[in-house]
Amino acid sequence: MSNETLQAVKGMNDILPDEAELWLWFEEEVRDWLHSYGYRNIRMPLVEPTALFRRAIGEVTDIVEKEMYSFEDALNGDHLTLRPEGTASCARAALQHNLLYNAPQRLYYSGPMFRHERPQKGRYRQFHQFGVEALGFAGPDIDAEQILMCARLWRRFGLRDVALQLNTLGDSASRHRHRAKLISYFEQHRDMLDADATRRLHSNPLRILDSKNPAMQELVAAAPRLADELEDDALRHFDEVQAMLKRHDVAFEINPHLVRGLDYYNRTVFEWVTTRLGAQGTICAGGRYDGLVEQVGGKPTPATGFAMGVERLLALLLEDGMALPRAEVDVYVVHQGELASRLASRVAEQLRDDRLRVLLHCGGGSFKSQMKKADASGAAVAVVIGDDEAQANEVSVKPMQGGEQVRVSVQNLTATVNQII
Repeated sequence: MSNETLQAVKGMNDILPDEAELWLWFEEEVRDWLHSYGYRNIRMPLVEPTALFRRAIGEVTDIVEKEMYSFEDALNGDHLTLRPEGTASCARAALQHNLLYNAPQRLYYSGPMFRHERPQKGRYRQFHQFGVEALGFAGPDIDAEQILMCARLWRRFGLRDVALQLNTLGDSASRHRHRAKLISYFEQHRDMLDADATRRLHSNPLRILDSKNPAMQELVAAAPRLADELEDDALRHFDEVQAMLKRHDVAFEINPHLVRGLDYYNRTVFEWVTTRLGAQGTICAGGRYDGLVEQVGGKPTPATGFAMGVERLLALLLEDGMALPRAEVDVYVVHQGELASRLASRVAEQLRDDRLRVLLHCGGGSFKSQMKKADASGAAVAVVIGDDEAQANEVSVKPMQGGEQVRVSVQNLTATVNQII
């Protein structure tokens, strides 16, 4: 057997206690923000049938072709995949449990997603998202509301240098016409296409517009525009979204090459981007996907949603100088002696019964060494117990930020601590 020290899988990171405190704070802030807009939590499995993502995301997307962690169940031969995104899972769950036929749903979820990508700053093989989905809403008001939601969250966090890019993909008929024109255009310039663009030319030419290859930018810029194919309904929808954003003073840039990497989108698509994370500048993205529920087996259902990358947002917050929050401790219990140790355990539980956060010293040591640990813990109060106090069923209470140490009965301990903190 090898004695080699085992490491985490490349691109899948441990989140250690100091950093995890920031995650907990962030998650609490985001949940509070979501609840303020009436969104309710839904939780889906990490593993789904591979067919769900092939059908929903698209066979010729990067995610399905190259990035999914898929495997065959050794027990029954089912083809399964670690979820690479949450929207398809959420639509599947809402359909399976008949959530869509009573009333429109505002739902959110959070947790890890998995894509086999090259790890780099802001992009990992296990990454975390908050996803927000509004199912059953057809109007432009919900598209605008979700963008306004994001703008409010950025203000809440004090994020700088975050910009909104906006586009519309129209409806299926206009995309079909645009697709034919794109194929014809790129066929005429086949010698200028890179390998990815050549591979996608007939299967998914819209994705060529999203190419990051500098050598192709001039070619892409001159490509036929989807905007020239849009029908009146899609144009009115997009105009109303823009008007609502303007009324709320949300600045945006129309990016005609914004197509998103998942095939289920239609009409409104958007990305919030920053220049401060290198090439991986998108921190939040989404749009409308009216055909997805039907694609996974349901009736036609309008829907729109977005997802935000937790790691990327936290990287921005830390870059802005946010200090890592620390778990707060109210009381550190110091004790020495056999009788004192017995009472210390009982006192700690009593304080926890009264909803106080308590660290009970473990491992022995002198009063002096224990008090150093009490000071380092950040506790507001030290409760000090020796055998003399224990025999009298009393304790000493010492404010850690200065103040007189007092001796009180165990019965009066909680009241005394609460007065100090």
